[in-house]
Amino acid sequence: MNFKRLFRCGLSLVFSFILLNNSSAQQARPKLAIGIVVDQMRNDYIERYWERFGEGGFKKLVQNGYRFYDAHYTYVPTYTAPGHATVYTGTTPAVHGIVANDWYDRLSGRQVYCAGDSTVRSVGAPPNQQGQMSPRNMLAATVGDELRNFFKDKSKVIGIALKDRGAILPAGHTANAAYWFDGDSGFWISSTYYMNDLPAWLKKYNDRKLPADFLSKPWNTLYPIETYTKSLPDENPWENPFKGKDKAVFPYDLKQLSTKNGGLNILRSSPWGNTLTADLAKQAIENEGLGADNYPDLLCVSFSSTDYVGHQFGPDAIETEDIYLRLDQDLADLLRFAEEKVGKENLVVFLTADHGGATTPSYLQSRKLNAGYLESKAMIDSAKAWLKEKYSATNWILNWNNDQIYLDEAAILAQTQQLDDVEQFLCRKLARLPGVRTAIASTEIRKFECLSQPASFVQKAWYAKRSGNIHIVQDPSRMEYSKKGTTHGSSYSYDTRVPVLWYGMQLNQGVSTERIAIEDIAPTLSFLLGIPMPNAASGKILPIPQQTK
Repeated sequence: MNFKRLFRCGLSLVFSFILLNNSSAQQARPKLAIGIVVDQMRNDYIERYWERFGEGGFKKLVQNGYRFYDAHYTYVPTYTAPGHATVYTGTTPAVHGIVANDWYDRLSGRQVYCAGDSTVRSVGAPPNQQGQMSPRNMLAATVGDELRNFFKDKSKVIGIALKDRGAILPAGHTANAAYWFDGDSGFWISSTYYMNDLPAWLKKYNDRKLPADFLSKPWNTLYPIETYTKSLPDENPWENPFKGKDKAVFPYDLKQLSTKNGGLNILRSSPWGNTLTADLAKQAIENEGLGADNYPDLLCVSFSSTDYVGHQFGPDAIETEDIYLRLDQDLADLLRFAEEKVGKENLVVFLTADHGGATTPSYLQSRKLNAGYLESKAMIDSAKAWLKEKYSATNWILNWNNDQIYLDEAAILAQTQQLDDVEQFLCRKLARLPGVRTAIASTEIRKFECLSQPASFVQKAWYAKRSGNIHIVQDPSRMEYSKKGTTHGSSYSYDTRVPVLWYGMQLNQGVSTERIAIEDIAPTLSFLLGIPMPNAASGKILPIPQQTK
């Protein structure tokens, strides 16, 4: 019976493979694919702000496209860099290697930034570290890499974001360009990894000095502030004010505040950062001729300002509501422009997020909910005391990063020969601390396939050369952070569940409640482009119904 069932399953897989190959060969490829990642966007924001959205942005994608209602990340930590890499590689950090925004390197004893590359230089601004960036730390190929390989560099791939990692990692290794914002100069810049000089159109665009113009625009609410009923009152104790302003309340004189908040970098924490990003995306479509020939192009756009605002004010702030209402207008403008240039029938768009965000624990505490904060220093001090008491060790802990403890494995092996015992000892002790759900040892991850949460989430982001020995899993609604604003990184749904929207071409309108993984986006986009999946992709092709002619 089992052999028969296996045989039938095998036949089914063969027929599915043939069907997908035939469909891919017959379907019309889009001329332009646009991938949109909204930084720190929870899926429930679509329902929360639905009534205030216009018809051309989020509503257009939902009402005229296909929505996957229950899409999740399947690993921790849920941060910006691993999120963007996962979206475009179709695999998890354990494979693509971007295990966090930065990590501890045992060989050098230093922190490594996900996109940092000391072998390259800034292009478009005075030499500085903001330009020393490339995708070299990412181990897997992206959709853009496969697109460029398949069409032998005739397709163009460009990444754009305020954050360097939001532009670089999505675009991949073989991209024509990645552009990010340098707040010191106010210019959009790149690195010598891609080019030795900015294209003429971008130089001309930078010469317009639009960021300085936006700095002179005060940030007030788009609509009368009393109509923002989906948020907490404007003045509340759970938001971080800008430096130089006593309270986190509207309006914000950005020009005045900029002197104490990083100059033009303050635009990152305002709606204008998203507007500038959308405008540069339109400039790239126009000046690079994206979608203008028979070779499909890919534009990767990440809206970063939502993350800066989310961290500073939290998910229940009027500031957060306002930035999403304004982002909706920016989306509508970008979608309208793209359709005018290439036509909906030649366009495919997906929208997702790199992670969600937690409700501010101090606010939850005020409502008598179980929430709180952890302090890593107290945990590390306790761990050092336990190691000294049991093993007479005083220097076995090398680093704490990304809720992980890095141990000096060489010193442990030289003294005890039992790394497993040391890890398990610390895990048992740490799991008893308040706010800690459990602690998971790397020796456990090395030996076994973890099938249940939270161990499976830790394992999917564990890469031996970059990850720690012990991963701390916090209880729900716990974090190491300021008691104002919020952060992200956990395996709970407020951090893992994000929107996945598809639009364009001949895609039918609809919604699916099937639980899917973010790793499924890259294989699906590859299928629609008619190209191979990224080389390490582990996701599946999503069943988006298409219109038949």
